[in-house]
Amino acid sequence: MEQIIRGVLNFKRNIYPERKDLFASLADQGQNPDVLFITCSDSRIDPNMLTGSNPGDLFICRNAGNIIPPHSNETGGMTASIEYAVAVLGVKHIIVCGHTDCGAIKGALDLSKLKALPHVTEWLSHCRSAMEIVRERNNIPFDQCLPHQHLNEAIEENVLQQVQHLRTHPVVAAKLATHKVQIHGWVYDIKSGTIRCCGHNDDHFSDFSEHYASVIAAL
Repeated sequence: MEQIIRGVLNFKRNIYPERKDLFASLADQGQNPDVLFITCSDSRIDPNMLTGSNPGDLFICRNAGNIIPPHSNETGGMTASIEYAVAVLGVKHIIVCGHTDCGAIKGALDLSKLKALPHVTEWLSHCRSAMEIVRERNNIPFDQCLPHQHLNEAIEENVLQQVQHLRTHPVVAAKLATHKVQIHGWVYDIKSGTIRCCGHNDDHFSDFSEHYASVIAAL
C-alpha cells in the first residue's frame, strides 16, 4: 500500500500539474472516447500503457477472462456498459483483448478444480464454446479436462468466441450492420509485448503489423 500512496502523492505533486489542461478539459467537456476496450482483470494488463493512450481515450471494461456474456434480457454490468458505450458514447471501435497465461482460461480448461468457487465457475461457463471447439479440434474425449498444452489455443479461441458473443448485443449488431463500429480481437503476449489480432469475421489470428498493415502504412 505504501507504493500506492507514494504514487498518489507523485500524481498530485507532479503528474497532475504537468497535465492540468487535459484534466480540466475532461472535467468540463466530459468523455468522448473512440474505443471500448474490454480486457481481463489481470493486474499485468495496463490498457493505457499498452495502447499509448491518455485519460479519456478508452472506455475500459475489465473482468476475469475478458468475457462478454451473450445478450439476454437479464441485465449485467457488461451488458449495460456495452450498451452505454455504443449507444450513448458512440464508440467507433471495440477491442476484446485477451492475454497469455490467463488464469481464467486456465480455470476453464478444468472446471472441476473450481468447485469451491461457484461464482467463478458460473462466470467461466461463458467460455464453454471456446473450450469445446479446442476439445473437438484436438479429439479430446468429453470426459477429460483439456491439457495445459492447449492453453494458448484456448486463450485465442476464447477471444474469437467473445467477439461472437459481442455481436449478439442489439446495439452492436445495429452499428455493425451500418458500418459505424469495428470489432477487434487481440491477444497480448505479456512476455514478448507482442499482440496478435483478428477481425469480427475472422477465425484465426495474425501479427499486429500484418493485421493493421494498411493503417500503419498511412501513419
